[in-house]
Amino acid sequence: QVQLVESGGGLVQAGGSLRLSCAASGSIFSINTMGWYRQVPGKQRELAATITRRGTTNYADSVKGRFTISGDSAKNTVYLQMKSLQPEDTAVYYCNADIGWTQTWGQGTQVTVSS
Repeated sequence: QVQLVESGGGLVQAGGSLRLSCAASGSIFSINTMGWYRQVPGKQRELAATITRRGTTNYADSVKGRFTISGDSAKNTVYLQMKSLQPEDTAVYYCNADIGWTQTWGQGTQVTVSS
């Protein structure tokens, strides 16, 4: 019902910035919350940030003050602005859409932070 297309991942040096984009299509009227999660091989996928349809945001302690999640309703797109990136932020970042009864995930985009 909902398709998520991600972009913006890449290689960046420590202290640098990167912006991820996630465009939603399909039954977008059913989306309650969207967010960004990240996963390192062998580790559990973890929350980075979420945003509700009304604009309420939530952040993991590890990214507070450095990452900003925002949405553009006209473009049905959610962004993750990442600043002061650290090697520990290296992971595959996944976009997520909560439609109430289930969740939809993007394909993931690799973010690599070099020291």
